[in-house]
Amino acid sequence: MSLPLRSLTRTLTRTSRTCHTPSIATTRPILPQTLRQNVSVTSSRTTAPFSTSPMRSKARTMGQIRARNATGPFSWKSALLFVLTGAGMIVYFRVEKDRLERKRIAEMSKGVGKPKVGGPFVLKDLEGKVFTEEELKGRYSFVYFGFTHCPDICPDELDKMAEIIDKVKEANKGDNVFLPVFITCDPVRDTPEVLKNYLQEFHKDIIGLTGTYDQVKQVCKAYRVYFSTPKDVKPGDDYLVDHSIYFYLMDPDGDFVECIGRQDTPESATKTIMEHINDWKREGKPLKKD
Repeated sequence: MSLPLRSLTRTLTRTSRTCHTPSIATTRPILPQTLRQNVSVTSSRTTAPFSTSPMRSKARTMGQIRARNATGPFSWKSALLFVLTGAGMIVYFRVEKDRLERKRIAEMSKGVGKPKVGGPFVLKDLEGKVFTEEELKGRYSFVYFGFTHCPDICPDELDKMAEIIDKVKEANKGDNVFLPVFITCDPVRDTPEVLKNYLQEFHKDIIGLTGTYDQVKQVCKAYRVYFSTPKDVKPGDDYLVDHSIYFYLMDPDGDFVECIGRQDTPESATKTIMEHINDWKREGKPLKKD
């Protein structure tokens, strides 16, 4: 009887110890309230990632995500604007460079006190009226020297002159800013009547000018035109006349600006003339149109 009773006593003692011993796995330390708040704040700060970039709104759809990733820092509109602006600046500077070069050449053609090509003269038109260099001012004039008995060169150049007149008038939308002039180098045979009939075969806008031997010689000298017409000739005499084969482009101030030669076509000559006319207009200088 004593042994079972002793065993029962040991069993009850172990059971009571097990009930009163706290579990290590289920217990945790009790901290003060202030300390618990600091710990929670610190843990929340450490979990947030650090970033210096601005907050971006989240894309809600796949289309927004693709659009945002495709455009990048530049759009196609800004790229197109950049290209067009650059191309425009290149064209502008090229045009301005060519204009300044033409202006430089025109300034070099002027002498000290008087033009190197061109100058005062006194002639008569086909109606017998006095015509001076002042009649050329206000427009661009296109002066050619020749004679009606010229076998081939003068007719070819006058045909070209007629095409240039029409092209320049078309480019200026019909404005009469261009004055074509034909001055004879053979005043004895090229009377006003002969010259009038001759020029009408090429173009009605060509102004024919003639004068005495000395007057024609003087204007040829002013324009640096080679003049070989004999002085004391009589009507009916046969002789040769040599002269320079150039068109002289004069600006509205009466200054020489360009020479058009036989190598020029009507298209290239028109281009050159229009460049000077447009330069004049761009500078805002007056230009007669009637």
